[in-house]
Amino acid sequence: MHAPKSEPHHWTRLPATEAGDAIVAAMALGGVDHLFFISGSEIMFFQEAIAKAQAHGRTAPKLITITHEYAGLNAALGYAAVTGRPAATAAHVDVGTQHYGCALHTAWWAGLPILIMAGAPPSAYPGTMRGGRDGAHFWLQQTLDQNGIARAYTKWDHRLEYQDNPGLIVSRALQVAQSQPSGPVYLSLPREIAVMPTSDACFPSCGRLAVARPSAPDPDGIRTIAERLVKARNPYVVVSRSGKNAATVPALVELCELTAMPVVDGGNRTYQCFPFGHWLYQGSAKLADADLVIVLDADVPWPPESPPPRDAYVAVVGADSVTAMIPTFEFCADLRLNSDPLNAIKALTEALRQLGPPTGDLLEERTKRWKNASTERHSRLRAEALALATKTPIDPAWLAFQICEALDYNCIMIDDTLSHNPLSRFLKSSRPGSYFRNPGSGGGWGPGAALGAKLGAPGRDVVTVTGDGFYMYSAASACLMAARRYNAPYMTVVFQNRSYSTGTRATASFYPDGYSVRSGLEGGYFDPIDFAKEAEAAGAYGENVRDPAEVAPALQRGLAKIRSGIPAVISVWLPRHLQTT
Repeated sequence: MHAPKSEPHHWTRLPATEAGDAIVAAMALGGVDHLFFISGSEIMFFQEAIAKAQAHGRTAPKLITITHEYAGLNAALGYAAVTGRPAATAAHVDVGTQHYGCALHTAWWAGLPILIMAGAPPSAYPGTMRGGRDGAHFWLQQTLDQNGIARAYTKWDHRLEYQDNPGLIVSRALQVAQSQPSGPVYLSLPREIAVMPTSDACFPSCGRLAVARPSAPDPDGIRTIAERLVKARNPYVVVSRSGKNAATVPALVELCELTAMPVVDGGNRTYQCFPFGHWLYQGSAKLADADLVIVLDADVPWPPESPPPRDAYVAVVGADSVTAMIPTFEFCADLRLNSDPLNAIKALTEALRQLGPPTGDLLEERTKRWKNASTERHSRLRAEALALATKTPIDPAWLAFQICEALDYNCIMIDDTLSHNPLSRFLKSSRPGSYFRNPGSGGGWGPGAALGAKLGAPGRDVVTVTGDGFYMYSAASACLMAARRYNAPYMTVVFQNRSYSTGTRATASFYPDGYSVRSGLEGGYFDPIDFAKEAEAAGAYGENVRDPAEVAPALQRGLAKIRSGIPAVISVWLPRHLQTT
């Protein structure tokens, strides 16, 4: 493998002795500063190339050792979500790719630029070339299509081939990952190709290939929405993912305050798209009186049981306004605009100012209405929570209330709870980029994402909230071990109800008089290990809480521990679903 004899325009030449050096150099030039690495016998070149670059004073990603692929990919997602920069993972052949598990699903719906990599087993006969087969396992690791494991959940995939320029391929992967709509890409790396000798490396960086700029909306479409908004009596904005870019939050506040237009969450709240304490934030979507609905980058705009009226005008705006990845999609709209959310918000605000935004009685009535609704909602929820202060076993709403009371402006919350969890009622954060929720349906994202978030924001508290079922999926011990090793302490709060809502509430709802309900809902309940002791075994602080009066003090003890550099797990015991104990 040789670099081009003459350098094409704007290509970069760097020292390299094997292809792995070019791979690592292209990652660094493309903005990747963390590689979440799970060891394998065909990806050891990453360790060598990074150590070599560091020894020679060259920029290279920091190699973060993770002992489970699922945790590693979730950590990359948390890091990218908090920093806005691409992150990378590396795993062991097909089995490591499979061990990424449902984090591949999460990565797709997060829409974050992740370079997901895995080695591929060598196929060169033993002794015929460097990196060829030297163990029986390499025959077993060959598959008909390793990339196919990840293809349904990525924007782009490639298997590095002999004729490829490895630096160019990595730059291309990062270009695609970061271009809107951003998302994960997958690259498999055969061992004999990755360790192939080379004389220097010459390739275009991701920056020279150029990441596509965020798209602008169609002016006629924006004017149509603006004209409708000026006349609307009950307009709403539905949000989910626009807060991925924190700059959209103040821009959306400006637009909504200009029109006294409330903001509600779509069917899947993912990012903090609006300050939770703002008087125009109204929580879950309730659109019964809407005459105009602006759906802003929300894949599932509303729950099936809460649609807007049939005569409401619905405008859908987002990088992929038709949600092409979902095969069956029945949500109707009057207008769909492909646009970067921030560009659309700015364009709509400007169009409103040119037309003249709502004024007079209409604006005054909406302002009064939503301020009163916000005040009433917060007062009611607080009173409901305080009424549970002495209830035993601890009520989930009391725990949720205390969590949100404990977290300050400097905290990042990683929410890995289901939609029925009461946590969403009490959210208070007003700082953009402070709240992230599992963007898909794969449980166990929280601890890994919290680890990555802390690595990306070391000066901020990071707290993940999860149920015990999801916590057991998360490879929690791998996350805690890495948190200790890399000084990235975070706190986990576990809703310990020893039950699956799917196997209890959902089953009872579907078969209320069924045999499963009558026989005790086997499959819905479990008896987990002691999470506090597990945390202690991993070098973290662990505490079980059963007294409602101890919830707030326990949370403060956990926060004190992470501020001292020690990860913490606070496991709060709640009643089982559909039971009182």
